[in-house]
Amino acid sequence: MTGHHAGERPAVEVIYSAESIAERLEALAQEIKARNLERPLVVAVLKGSFVFAADLLRALYRSGLEPEVDFLTLSSYRKSRTSSGAVEILRDLDLSPEGRNVLLVDDVLDSGRTLVFAKDLISARGAASILTCVLIDKKVPRAVDVAADFSAFESDDAFVVGYGMDVAHRYRELPFVGRMTKE
Repeated sequence: MTGHHAGERPAVEVIYSAESIAERLEALAQEIKARNLERPLVVAVLKGSFVFAADLLRALYRSGLEPEVDFLTLSSYRKSRTSSGAVEILRDLDLSPEGRNVLLVDDVLDSGRTLVFAKDLISARGAASILTCVLIDKKVPRAVDVAADFSAFESDDAFVVGYGMDVAHRYRELPFVGRMTKE
């Protein structure tokens, strides 16, 4: 028998509970609303941000905003160990960001490459403004110069899973953000 038995939980330690995430998202939605973005377009960077983006969208709605939403799937890969890392588009936007106030939503800001790539892409397509919002802002050295305009939480360099984020395609379904304790 492989896999987890019913009721058995993975070896993941809770960092941010479902309750604390929900609470923080309401406050985050108010911070975003305070920017008075007209016709906001939320662009969620998949796959890691899908749960965060969905909950944030509902929180934004409760705050009185009516954002449109689109998705961008990016893949960062390394050609070699010494490579600086590169990003490619796996799924592009359906909606044009031209003239729009874009809120770019991602799960984790660490090296910054993915966020910068997405920002540059959307900027080149004529967005009026781009604000970035991440679930977790890791306080680590960036490979590129970028900062998040909004972040739900700050973290050290722990490898986080759950709430949409995976390790080897597992744990996205967890309702909290956790760190692996043993595998």
